Amino acid sequence: MVTSLYLQAVLQMRQAKGQQRYSDAKFSGGVRQLSGKHWITPEIRNKAKALVAQMTLEEKVGQMSQFDWGFHAINPDAGGEINNLMRLLIDRGWVGSLFNLSGAEEANELQRKVIENSRLRIPMITGRDVIHGYRSVFPIPLAMSSSWNPGLIEQTAAAASREAASDGIHWVFAPMIDITRDPRWGRIAESMGEDPYLGGVMADAWVRGAQLDRWSDDRRSVAGCPKHYAGYGFAEAGRDYNTVDVSDRVLREVILPPFRRAVEAGALGIMASFNELNGIPACANKYLLTTILREEWGFEGIVVSDYNALAELLVHGIAKDPKEAAELAIKAGTDMDMHSGFYFRYLPELVAEGRVDERLVDQAVERILAVKFKLGLFDNPYVDLSLKSRVILSEEHVGLARQAARESIVLLKNENGILPLSKNIRKLALIGPMMKNRRDPLGCWAPDGKEDDVVSLYDGILAKLSADQVLYAEGCGILDRSREKFDEALEAVEQADAAVIAVGESIELSGEGNSRAELDLPGEQRALVEAAVRTGKPVIVVLMSGRPLAVGWLDEQAAAILHAWHLGIQSGRAIADVLFGDNGPSGRLTVTFPRSVGQIPIYYYRKNTGRPPGGNYTSRYVDMPTKPLYPFGYGLSYTTFAYRNLKLDRTGMRLSDALTATVEVTNTGSVAGEEVVQLYVRDVAASVTQPLKRLKGFAKIRLEPGETKAVSFRITADDLAIIGASGEWAAEPGAFRLMIGPNSEEGLEADFILEE
Repeated sequence: MVTSLYLQAVLQMRQAKGQQRYSDAKFSGGVRQLSGKHWITPEIRNKAKALVAQMTLEEKVGQMSQFDWGFHAINPDAGGEINNLMRLLIDRGWVGSLFNLSGAEEANELQRKVIENSRLRIPMITGRDVIHGYRSVFPIPLAMSSSWNPGLIEQTAAAASREAASDGIHWVFAPMIDITRDPRWGRIAESMGEDPYLGGVMADAWVRGAQLDRWSDDRRSVAGCPKHYAGYGFAEAGRDYNTVDVSDRVLREVILPPFRRAVEAGALGIMASFNELNGIPACANKYLLTTILREEWGFEGIVVSDYNALAELLVHGIAKDPKEAAELAIKAGTDMDMHSGFYFRYLPELVAEGRVDERLVDQAVERILAVKFKLGLFDNPYVDLSLKSRVILSEEHVGLARQAARESIVLLKNENGILPLSKNIRKLALIGPMMKNRRDPLGCWAPDGKEDDVVSLYDGILAKLSADQVLYAEGCGILDRSREKFDEALEAVEQADAAVIAVGESIELSGEGNSRAELDLPGEQRALVEAAVRTGKPVIVVLMSGRPLAVGWLDEQAAAILHAWHLGIQSGRAIADVLFGDNGPSGRLTVTFPRSVGQIPIYYYRKNTGRPPGGNYTSRYVDMPTKPLYPFGYGLSYTTFAYRNLKLDRTGMRLSDALTATVEVTNTGSVAGEEVVQLYVRDVAASVTQPLKRLKGFAKIRLEPGETKAVSFRITADDLAIIGASGEWAAEPGAFRLMIGPNSEEGLEADFILEE
């Protein structure tokens, strides 16, 4: 009776006709095998195998089923009945994982039910989307990648996992490491930007932090789950969930490297994405999940579907019914079904009918149990309820949130050195819909963040100035079409020596499901800024958004622009720190800013084409410049830096050698500052066309006024490798050029030869 009621709830899905087809592996290799290090030890593997041998088929399938405890869109009329049904299933040991629990107390209660009542006492693993912080919300990932500080990212990921673990979470669905080239896509806010090398470095740091490999001091353990594997960020036209169709070369050279780094870092989970990839949805894509992830990379952890993604196999049109969807997913390599219930209902039938070999089920369950053993859940299934008060919103985490927010801010313009502002300013006008806003700086996908924890920009500035130094007026809302508040705001600007205008996007305009066709400021915000500029007073714009915006007009009119993204709970303090020069801006863009939506996709990793931009009948626009508004790697400081004396220790290197490039960087200004020194390489003549440049190294350095540092980069054949015409991943002998500079458009160049 219980099962039939449950199934009635989970099977109300759309159905469509279709047939599965697997794509062929066009290229052999593409990435190297793991170097022999295994994250799941033989001891753990043997324990998992022994336990699987004792399980019934229903118990095995239960371990492969994960359900959303907090939100039940599958049957909105069922109310609390679904939770009651799941409690009975938990008693039988037929639920291996839940997510969206309400806290440590409930997690312990449900864990106790499964431990005390089920036959084999196998603990559940509880998951949660912990994208950029738990209660201590850090900047959105796109902002944090702009810090170019992997050590900082590792610390914030560890802090987020500590807080989540203290509230009953064992498995964080993070990091989101989809490479993307389209700022119209709402989930660019959760990404690391457009570059596979930088994305890989950040993925490595995030996984190591999130899994508390070197941060746990009280036996807490958490599994990471990089997502969305793979190609989700290449959704057609930036429309979320849309079709992805790319060559295997682009897949392996651009999309997969961050996932490869995450696997090497020891990720215990991988989330298969919603989207189709080259005609096969990810959860049914054997080439993606088995050939590459398992066989080539040696991944040992859990592959979990994205939310309800097995049900979407019907909508995609490759499964005729839920039963076939379950068959396709298990045969492709999906170990755990998130929320559709298809494994729970249909795998026993599929095994009984001989359509699915039970050994596939056993392999999936062994992986799931191995992760549970790895996390210590069998020995420590319950959460110490005293942890929350010591960990959540701790002084350390709040301080880290402020540092992360400061380092994420990118100075885009600073005409005549108007910034930093003087704390002795007579009157400063503070206007704009983001000035007192304490909700939207949390950013998208911060489900546990609280508005009350956020420091607004207004309060951050008031901590630097006295109340009689500021004049405040909102001016307009984010989406308002009315200008009735303009007069008050413009009067404040007229009376002030300068104005800080805080504008941008609300949470609803970025993140999942929130693609935008236009990338200007919404509502009447542009008109407000332009009216303030017409007063003749210096206007400093603080831009808060979850994506790059196409705001060429703003670059022309504002005296200064700080891109502050959505920076989390310490937004106001961090922005004020930078505005008044207590800390200089050190962020650099990890995604290209277009001049117009018509330029998209636009990214630095572009190819030369047979007719580079320059004149008629070349690859150009006739109505605007070809170059972006702000290039990848761009960002200003309150000081200036000079690059000199680029030297190579050799002009020729063999495949087995390494080359060292050294450049001198000097702070030529009057204040200390941080610079991100960036190394790019180009294969001048290869067997297949190559990008004009590829990022292959970076270093964030701090220099006092007048100080010079020599920055060196070591380059090996691995850094020069491509997938050539042969289909092999290798460095091809020939001419190469490297560039070292402050962004992808500027720098010093040197040539060298790679010999046989």
